Amino acid sequence: MFKNYIKIAIRNLWKNRTFTALNVVGLTVAFGVALLLGMYAVFQLSFDRFHEHGDEIYQVYTEDSGLNGIEANISKSEPFAAALKDEVTGVEKITRYNGSGVLLTYQDKQLGMGTAYVDPDFFDMFSFSIIKGDKTNPITSESSVAMTELAAKRIFGDEEPIGQTVSILRDEQQVPFTVTAIVKDFPNTSSMGFDIVLNFKSQNEHAYARTIGRWDMENHEVYMQLAESVQPKQFEKSTTDFTQLHYKNEIDNAKRDGFQPNAEGLYRQLKLLSLADVRFADFNQGPVTVSRTMPYLVLGISILILFIACVNFINMSIAKSAQRLREIGMRKTLGANKKQLFFQFWGESILVFLISIGLGILLAVFLLPYFQTLFKTQASLATLLNPTLLLVLILSVLLITLIAGGYPALLMSRLGTLQSLKGKLDVNGKNHLRNSLMVLQFGIAILLISGTLVLWDQVEFMRTKDLGFNKDQVIAFPLNGQLNDQQAIELLRNTLQDKSNIVSVTASNNILGLGKDGSRSTSILGFEHKGRGVDTHMVVVDADYIETLDLNIIEGRSFRKNLASDSLSVIINEAMAKQLNEDDILASQIDLDDAVYSVVGVIKDFNFQELDQNIAPMTLFALPNWNLRNVYVKVSSQNLEQAYTEVKAAWHTIEPNAEFQGSFLNENIDRTLRNERTMITMIGSGSILAIILSCIGLFAMSLLIVAQRKKEIGVRKIVGASVSAITILLTKDFLKLVIIAFLIASPIAWWAMHNWLQNYAYHIDLNIWMFLLAGGIAVVIAMLTIAVKTIKAATSNPVDALRTE
Repeated sequence: MFKNYIKIAIRNLWKNRTFTALNVVGLTVAFGVALLLGMYAVFQLSFDRFHEHGDEIYQVYTEDSGLNGIEANISKSEPFAAALKDEVTGVEKITRYNGSGVLLTYQDKQLGMGTAYVDPDFFDMFSFSIIKGDKTNPITSESSVAMTELAAKRIFGDEEPIGQTVSILRDEQQVPFTVTAIVKDFPNTSSMGFDIVLNFKSQNEHAYARTIGRWDMENHEVYMQLAESVQPKQFEKSTTDFTQLHYKNEIDNAKRDGFQPNAEGLYRQLKLLSLADVRFADFNQGPVTVSRTMPYLVLGISILILFIACVNFINMSIAKSAQRLREIGMRKTLGANKKQLFFQFWGESILVFLISIGLGILLAVFLLPYFQTLFKTQASLATLLNPTLLLVLILSVLLITLIAGGYPALLMSRLGTLQSLKGKLDVNGKNHLRNSLMVLQFGIAILLISGTLVLWDQVEFMRTKDLGFNKDQVIAFPLNGQLNDQQAIELLRNTLQDKSNIVSVTASNNILGLGKDGSRSTSILGFEHKGRGVDTHMVVVDADYIETLDLNIIEGRSFRKNLASDSLSVIINEAMAKQLNEDDILASQIDLDDAVYSVVGVIKDFNFQELDQNIAPMTLFALPNWNLRNVYVKVSSQNLEQAYTEVKAAWHTIEPNAEFQGSFLNENIDRTLRNERTMITMIGSGSILAIILSCIGLFAMSLLIVAQRKKEIGVRKIVGASVSAITILLTKDFLKLVIIAFLIASPIAWWAMHNWLQNYAYHIDLNIWMFLLAGGIAVVIAMLTIAVKTIKAATSNPVDALRTE
């Protein structure tokens, strides 16, 4: 019997090969794309899940009362970790963590290395396996270095790395380190990335030595492993006395300045963030928020695409059932029962689904390299090779097959014998279902199109917004060579001074946007001003910083060419001037621990952080012999490409072994929009695919309806109906459905996009035209899809239509 089912199923599918092909194409594309999107979402959600003790590891941060409400901070002071472990019960293990870049030298090789400075507990807490060397205490010594397999291969090639000596540039000196361990290359799903690991005490003087014992200098992260019997909330409550003791001055100042405490009545509270949440946490605005919107959005789009393809299948199966009524009646007359009919029709559906799933997997494999490049992801099909995930996928496929294939089969198997033999079907209920499903799938398409249009406008707004500085003519790159910063900058100025394409050269300790090397840094300075606390972003700059970036001075002056004469001068932005609240800002002073600084100028506010944040107070310092880190070169607008080449050549002349990682500031700004661009591509691709799949279903439905109304069309033409009247008659029902879909989807799209835009301090204003355009696109595409068949039917010879009866 099973063999007979298969034979009849293949015969019926081949007989209706047009509809079979439409179903297979739609389902194949849906399964293939859903597989890729699901793979991406699972990859994102699986970050940091490979650590054996991951469920017990937390990042320690504080929530402080500030001028703008609760503010979160992950930076900690040098004595914090040891004090927390000693004074608060529940800390199993703890480590400080500071990520940085160093210049490593081995023989004639000079390599930039990503470095993690940590405490010895690090390897006991995190599952970064040591495969060679000292597996117990790899970095206990301050002259030890552990490195990944890949880093060891880059440095030593085929040589044995254990016991080798490498030199690392620290405080302008080459310091020797001995390789004590090789760490297994960690998975792509690790938030922490490094080439080498050093003892936390092995940092340079600026990062470590000058911070010893000081609670007021915070520059690194702290991770801790909780004891098994301790819960995070319980631990947070137990740190109140610790906080009151070590942060008494900060708490007293917050009370003095009138800041509001948190819900527990505390002005500073230690909090724990689960390791699995670290990648998805936002510390920029108020209390920490953990959002997995992006992976869940991608997963949602994949489900919607599958849903639309299944809706097409259900609608086409139900509509096609009208042509199989007499077959059903004859089978029932000859003794077939409901169960046999159900399995016959369901078997046909399963066959279509199995073919589509197989082709979908092949499509996903074919598209995978392009998908990885487009979305800059390392997700692969291996991501899904997890027993639990595989079981979920199999159950999902069975459920989809049962619902999408089983529902039409159930309807057809329940038809009465006489009703079937008459060849007539009561279509009212089924038309309601069909129409509802079509409204739903076009509503989804309009929702995705609306989202794409709003996202695109927001990204273009951020990309083209006047940020207050010259981002089109300025090249920025890190000082990653052996020379100290001041030497490198002076040599660079001298090398470029005769180049007609070079306007000016400067440097600072910050980078605008996201640098080509992936760096991003900020330094917040707190001090007392006239009996109240003031916080400001501290930026140390070289001569011509303001002129190179075309910053607008609204009061006072810029720094002098001879920076030494301005070593006790500062320039502030408008936000800082507002915070100081002085009647004569140029007569004011900033009193720090080591000196008193005079305000000599005020610059117009400019966006030196991401656009999801309001412009914060900022102070420019002209401190001598400071680590400046980043160079800015302003070039002529006439020949940007040649100017870039000249800057690159000059850098290679000065530092022949250092990699040039330069990029224009507008490229840096674009890098900060990477997540938004990925969202545009994901939602845009989803909307295009949703429209295509909806139109496949619409086209198939138009074929069936035209075929069912062939006689009616012929009669209408004979009695004088025009081609346009018949075309409108055949299309108006579909047009109504698309308009209903637009009316339902548009308010939902507006609400979703309005809430999303609130995440940005600077954003576009929503207007009705975006949503009308989305609806218009859906209507036009839908009409074009069905116009092909309806116009052909309207212009056909009515005699041919009537002869078929």
